Amino acid sequence: MLLDLSGRHALVCGASQGIGRASAVELAELGASVTLLARSADKLQAVAEALPHRPGQQHRWLAVDMQDTDKLQGALADVVAGGPVHILINNTGGPPGGPAHAAEADAFAAAFRQHLLAGQALVQALLPGMRASGYGRIVNVISTSVKEPIPGLGVSNTVRAAVAAWAKTLSGELAADGITVNNVLPGYTRTARLDGLLAAQSRSSGRSEEEIAQGMLATVPARRFGEATEVAAVIAFLCTPAAGYVNGVSIAVDGGRTRALS
Repeated sequence: MLLDLSGRHALVCGASQGIGRASAVELAELGASVTLLARSADKLQAVAEALPHRPGQQHRWLAVDMQDTDKLQGALADVVAGGPVHILINNTGGPPGGPAHAAEADAFAAAFRQHLLAGQALVQALLPGMRASGYGRIVNVISTSVKEPIPGLGVSNTVRAAVAAWAKTLSGELAADGITVNNVLPGYTRTARLDGLLAAQSRSSGRSEEEIAQGMLATVPARRFGEATEVAAVIAFLCTPAAGYVNGVSIAVDGGRTRALS
């Protein structure tokens, strides 16, 4: 199985922690040079210094907020000026929780900008290099909510579904150029996002975080939360030559929680 990513350049968004950080490590282990993107320069520098490093690999970092698409586009121009990016891990933190009917219009607009418009800016900036190389892997880290909406995450459910439809459309448009577009759908995974959701639900319900966590786990056949490294392993595989004929799919990594067949 050809998993070697030597000579490839990956841009990993949301790379300062959680699934983004774990994905950067996995890609570097497979030989890719990795550019890390997130808001915190200090965290990014620490992650970059800790990445696996072989001769020929060059790891970099880029501190920018994906909500600010103008600054994002400028920063991406600097990245691609140094050579093509072959792999994009489109990953960013989820919107705050709450029911859809109570959300302000600005909350939907902000989430749309952060998740879909930022993704569009990323793809448009990196696409020429992928096409010229005849090799591209775009992996969007979304949510199982694109198959089964999650109660209490109204804004997230709405915007994540839009990203999934955008990605499916791209997968048909770009396949002939040797570029695949796929989605990974993490379930309940031990990250800062999960900690935040537990705390928010505890405050709104009056129940303890442990009670809420046990209620979540009762819906997971594996009876445990996932680890960021387990999600990252699937992401990394989709970026390899071995996954070249996997295109336009949404893969749940959720311990069997999602009941939908497609």
